Amino acid sequence: MTSSLPIYLQIHDKIKEDIEKGLWAIGDRLPSERELAVQFKVSRMTLRQAIQTLADEGILERKIGSGTYVARQKVQEKMIGTTSFTEIMVSQNRKPSSKTVSYFITHPSSSELEKLQLSEDESILRMERIRYADNVPICFEVASIPYSLIDKYSKSEISQSLYKTLEEKGGYKIGQANQTISAMLASEQISEYLEIKRGEAILRLRQISYLEDGKPFEYVRTQYAGNRFEFYLEK
Repeated sequence: MTSSLPIYLQIHDKIKEDIEKGLWAIGDRLPSERELAVQFKVSRMTLRQAIQTLADEGILERKIGSGTYVARQKVQEKMIGTTSFTEIMVSQNRKPSSKTVSYFITHPSSSELEKLQLSEDESILRMERIRYADNVPICFEVASIPYSLIDKYSKSEISQSLYKTLEEKGGYKIGQANQTISAMLASEQISEYLEIKRGEAILRLRQISYLEDGKPFEYVRTQYAGNRFEFYLEK
């Protein structure tokens, strides 16, 4: 593998490509992590990171004691409105805060290229954060943002409140969002981040947010502690 992408994302892209080509169909069980690690000539830790990223995106589904499968399409419920985590917390009179786990500029994966409608020569900011309400961990979030959109802003301006920065300093207007919600079990890493037990129920949100002109500006994969957050719909 010669791409400048991290190895786990190169594996992510290859597995996703194989699924799209029909090598594995919906519901098929993938080879074991050991077999895939040997196939890709990487450590099981690197392979596991690629598999977990695909699971976070809803492409794969991990079943404890059974294996990893190509995910079946979930029932989707349309949700209306685009609201940032900070805005939600403030509206409920709770103090929002964040801890940045990683923050770096990189080339987008195939999923990020697709969701953000980018060309292969563009870069993104990939930011991982633990989000808190009144100092209690609520969710772990991975956000991918076109670098050209935020290259003139500081790390604190972006990590503390991206939406507010774009609106107040960039003059942008936030439009709609496409959201997909599903249930899953907390991995060991997520359980540590959210201070819950491994295997506890969590809610996974995948969201593509758009500016008013229809341009996607953020692709987010968020995992919420199931006993601390709930979604509701207004119709």
